Amino acid sequence: MRILVTEPLPGKGIDLLSSRYDTTVGERGEFDGEEHLKNEIGSYDALLSCLSNPVTADVLRSAPQLRIVSNYAVGYNNIDIETARELGILVANTPDVLTEATADCAFALLLSVARRLREAEDHLRAGKFDGWHPFGFLGTELHGKKAGILGMGRIGRAFARRARGFGMTVLYHNRNRLDTKTETSLQAQYVESIDQLAEQSDVLSLHCPLNDETRHAVNSERLGRMKPDAIVINTSRGPVIDESALADALHQKQIGGAGLDVFEEEPRVHPSLADAPNCVLLPHIGSATGQTRARMSALAASSIISHLEGKPDHAIPSLVFHR
Repeated sequence: MRILVTEPLPGKGIDLLSSRYDTTVGERGEFDGEEHLKNEIGSYDALLSCLSNPVTADVLRSAPQLRIVSNYAVGYNNIDIETARELGILVANTPDVLTEATADCAFALLLSVARRLREAEDHLRAGKFDGWHPFGFLGTELHGKKAGILGMGRIGRAFARRARGFGMTVLYHNRNRLDTKTETSLQAQYVESIDQLAEQSDVLSLHCPLNDETRHAVNSERLGRMKPDAIVINTSRGPVIDESALADALHQKQIGGAGLDVFEEEPRVHPSLADAPNCVLLPHIGSATGQTRARMSALAASSIISHLEGKPDHAIPSLVFHR
């Protein structure tokens, strides 16, 4: 069996594969282009990919031996799922293991924006700090505010727990409403639409998958519905936000601020976001702890091993779909 891992990864995932199979590991960024991946994939039985690798229909059709694609991420928008399903190629991701780290990152962004930490640090590092000032970098308290969560999966729920710990009221909208027991446990209130969530929330934190319904869920119309001091946080997928509309809203002080870890056209960042007031930007580091990334590589590798060793689909919990 031959395995292609598109680039080096933290942890022991690659060792798990190379101890069992003929494993090739690419260089950083080597397979970020479709053409090179398409040209190289033909003789491999399994692919361990990253979000930056375009596993398109053409790539999948160029791999007659390919049995499984295991994506080193929770998301899998880089993979043509319908073509994989059509060809009988399984797709796996890395759920669960990055939940807490990503929720931590989302809340760190929220605190940074609410308390204007980036602006304050830039001021200090520029040598402008001349002592305490009663009006210096006044931010906003989170206690008593409404945290609106779009997408109440694992990460959304983890964010909700953190929001409750800061004394916030939790509102949420999800494709499917949570059961009463879970709502009670999270002390979360369901709202019927994204529009209502935007209108009622002091903080709108995005934790939804990217699909036709959520693409540009935060657009100019919904930004116009938000409170003038509202904060938008995104650690899900970049295209959930219309970045041009968000940049305009920030520059016009239509909302209070934003914190983003993901972008529409990564690694490109919309130039009007880069200089927007009270906007904290991170280079897609939501899951970036050593412990989390190691667990991700082990899970991605284990999914491949389980499938190649003949385990049934239902015994591999990380599969995106079952045949």
